[in-house]
Amino acid sequence: MCTSLVYRDAADRAYFGRTLELTSDLPYQLAYCPAGQSFSSHAEGHAELDYTSRHAFLAVTMPGRMRTPDAPLGLSDFKVLEGLNDQGLTFSLLSYPAAGGPRQAVAATQAVLSASDLGSWTLGLFASVAEVKAALQEQPVLLEALALLGGVESPFHYVAHDAGGASLVIEFNNGRMSLHDNPVGVMTNGPDFPWHLTNLNNYTFLTNVDASSATFGGYKAVQPDSGIATAGLPSSSTSVGRFVRAAYYAQFTEKAATPDMAVLTLSHVMNTFDRPRGASVTPAGAGAGHLEVAGLSDGAGDGPATEYTCWTNLSDLDRRRFHLRTYRSLNYASFDLRDLAATTTPLVLPLERLDTLSGDATDALRQARPA
Repeated sequence: MCTSLVYRDAADRAYFGRTLELTSDLPYQLAYCPAGQSFSSHAEGHAELDYTSRHAFLAVTMPGRMRTPDAPLGLSDFKVLEGLNDQGLTFSLLSYPAAGGPRQAVAATQAVLSASDLGSWTLGLFASVAEVKAALQEQPVLLEALALLGGVESPFHYVAHDAGGASLVIEFNNGRMSLHDNPVGVMTNGPDFPWHLTNLNNYTFLTNVDASSATFGGYKAVQPDSGIATAGLPSSSTSVGRFVRAAYYAQFTEKAATPDMAVLTLSHVMNTFDRPRGASVTPAGAGAGHLEVAGLSDGAGDGPATEYTCWTNLSDLDRRRFHLRTYRSLNYASFDLRDLAATTTPLVLPLERLDTLSGDATDALRQARPA
């Protein structure tokens, strides 16, 4: 459903890439939030947590509720799925159905953060992974039942990366939060993050050096082509297979000499996780755990479901540039947070507008409707 990884260039600068796969193209919105915006997070039965953003950020968002004529959507209704702030900190939401469970014991008088608001809270308040980790050790976070997902408790885990290269996994298992430093900078979906690290012990043989010849008795075998080094990589699109492949490509892909070449190189890496519609299909009623949003399916009804890459993001953490492409384009639209620094109004741009955009699209965002 999602693959994320950190790539480093020859100067050890960090770049982040991720894909998002679902069976439906949802009403995603690209949102710009300047510093100084007020937010309020509410978990039923607890005091609201109010916070004001200290940092501007760009994010791919989803409405947390359906718009009605009497209740138009505001900035606080757009929940962050992927984002980058003006300090080079990223936040990503990835599917993880095992998250739900009993609520943690938190005093009713204590203000808590709903997991749905982790994105705006993280990107709006903090500059580094270390700051996020320290704050989460003090701030209670609770999973909420999501009406758009049929009442399922936030079935996600979350990752953060900073310009210094630090990575953090925020994970809920049976309702309880765990924080994991991420030494490989890679994340997909289930099982839990420690399981994925343990599974890497099964792949210590991986190398990018082709062993193109060998002798068997008196016979010398020779490969007719290059690329045999990747023969040991898992070939499936499962979360387990993608985690291993992401770790491989993050480790062995050539380190680019310039930032522009690094972004281009990362785009090639993320292409290896791009999934076209129909590449794998789940028969009706097979129960493969696809996330379905109430009232927003593609109309497949009871037929087979196919996950595909709805959009792909590349983040240049050092230069604060956010690159995004949809399923309907092979070109990335790029947005420069530093160029948006003087913009004091929140902006929202439907992601479908990116279908026909490529290159620097910062002005297109400036001209979007205010949030």
